[in-house]
Amino acid sequence: MAHTDFDPDKWAEENGNIFGLPYSTSDASMVVIPAPWDVTVSYRDGTIHGPEAILQASYQVDLLDPVCGMAWKKGLALDEIPEDWKSKAISLRKQAVAYLHDLTSGKELHPETIQKKEPVNAGCEAFHTYIYERAKHWLQQGKKVAMIGGDHSTPFGLMRALAEKHPGMGILQIDAHADLRHAFEGFTWSHASIMHNAITRIPEIGKLVQVGIRDYCKEETDMIAAMPDRIKTYFDLDLKQAEYTGKSKKEIFTPIVEALPQEVYISFDIDGLDPKLCQHTGTPVPGGFEFEEALFLIQMVFESGRKVIGFDINETSDPHFGKEDGDRFDAIVGARLLFRMANMMLHF
Repeated sequence: MAHTDFDPDKWAEENGNIFGLPYSTSDASMVVIPAPWDVTVSYRDGTIHGPEAILQASYQVDLLDPVCGMAWKKGLALDEIPEDWKSKAISLRKQAVAYLHDLTSGKELHPETIQKKEPVNAGCEAFHTYIYERAKHWLQQGKKVAMIGGDHSTPFGLMRALAEKHPGMGILQIDAHADLRHAFEGFTWSHASIMHNAITRIPEIGKLVQVGIRDYCKEETDMIAAMPDRIKTYFDLDLKQAEYTGKSKKEIFTPIVEALPQEVYISFDIDGLDPKLCQHTGTPVPGGFEFEEALFLIQMVFESGRKVIGFDINETSDPHFGKEDGDRFDAIVGARLLFRMANMMLHF
């Protein structure tokens, strides 16, 4: 279908592209990389199906953005879902589960048990290299790039590619968890270690600003305290109490935006939202942002004149994937979050 023949008010055709839009990766201004990977999740599986679940839910999204109109007309396309990597993830997940069963049983770990984690670490590193190379491929073609996961370990390769192009960039992390654990459960590339890895392994990252954090450990608060110039954390409790004592959202969010450098990458873990919006995500936590509240913060970043150079949306889960029945509200939320954030990136 020619772009001029596309009717945004018509029902969406399930054409394999996000939101049923009439663009290919070759003629789009922005490409979304799918990352079907949840090998090291520590509580509930299902985020491996996130990209496909978001794609399916996206066909139900109306195409007039309340803030940015039809900015998607600049061209938005979904990269190919890598089925080979998804198959590898399923295989490695079985090995990870076997290792975790032994680890959490309280029994003494035998050498053969410890060895079970090595293929998992190697496989995760190979996947990050794939995402890194895919991101570089699109960036070299002048595309804006975003990513949908998968668990929160998945954006490391995209962060690395963008940081090489934009040294000094900051990360705005919207999340329930700090994700600053070192090799959580023995997995170097754990979803609970993504920001630790980003800060310690990508020296070009200038600053990490965390927002909505409400589930964390002493190891993580020690790292936050030890790196005040590179990590600034706004805990959910403090944000809520500021609101309860009469501050407006704009007053609360302004220091967060001001803490960011000029170039910003947004890493949005869907569990940063109130869990009523993402009940099936891997590790839901009470508290968090309302949908429009989180988008208001993101809009403030764009309107501040800062340049958002990329983003990811991760931890969208579909435990009922492939079945006719089941609650798919998480994917509905993820698809609409992607629509709003992509339109902002194309508009501002």
